[in-house]
Amino acid sequence: MTQPTSKPKPFSMIREFHLADWFTLGNAVCGVGSMFSIITFIQNGAVQHAYYACALVLAALVFDVFDGRVARWRQKSSLLGRELDSLADVISFGVAPALIAYGCGMQGLWDRVVLAFFVACGVSRLARFNVTAEALAGEGGKVKYFEGTPIPTSIALVFLLWWAAAVGAVGPELWGGSMRIAGFTLHPLVLLYALSGSLMISRLRIPKL
Repeated sequence: MTQPTSKPKPFSMIREFHLADWFTLGNAVCGVGSMFSIITFIQNGAVQHAYYACALVLAALVFDVFDGRVARWRQKSSLLGRELDSLADVISFGVAPALIAYGCGMQGLWDRVVLAFFVACGVSRLARFNVTAEALAGEGGKVKYFEGTPIPTSIALVFLLWWAAAVGAVGPELWGGSMRIAGFTLHPLVLLYALSGSLMISRLRIPKL
């Protein structure tokens, strides 16, 4: 006689979350909030919203640091948690910084190409880490180093744009000005995003602290 299958409990996936996973979700929420703030800045030009956007990326970094610490403290981690972490990082340290750059004035066609490249590099960097983490792990099962710079290093770009907003160097006053290439606009400052993305997908070995 076949046993009746148990009915899944409501919100069963949420029930499976560890404490660290909630910190990871906090990271993602901050990233989304950052994007909302910079869109508001684009709409009304109130500079405080640019500050909010940058501050929320910093808050996302705090959550990102603590989710790993909490997981190690409680000695509980999961494949779900690792995937959550990657998705949250794409939002907070990939898409949000790119949108902040756009909001601060990097809106030319070539700017958009570079910013899309930056996000694509971040996604690729995280995917590579997820599939190579076991191979990179030492005897203790912990990853000793990163290949390519971690995507949260984009916080340096966010800080730079916060500074630019603070001194009024956004929009037409953006540092470095603009140039025309093949009839389309490029702001040289956006090349820092190209550099950041290239370092993410490089084979440069970064010790994991």
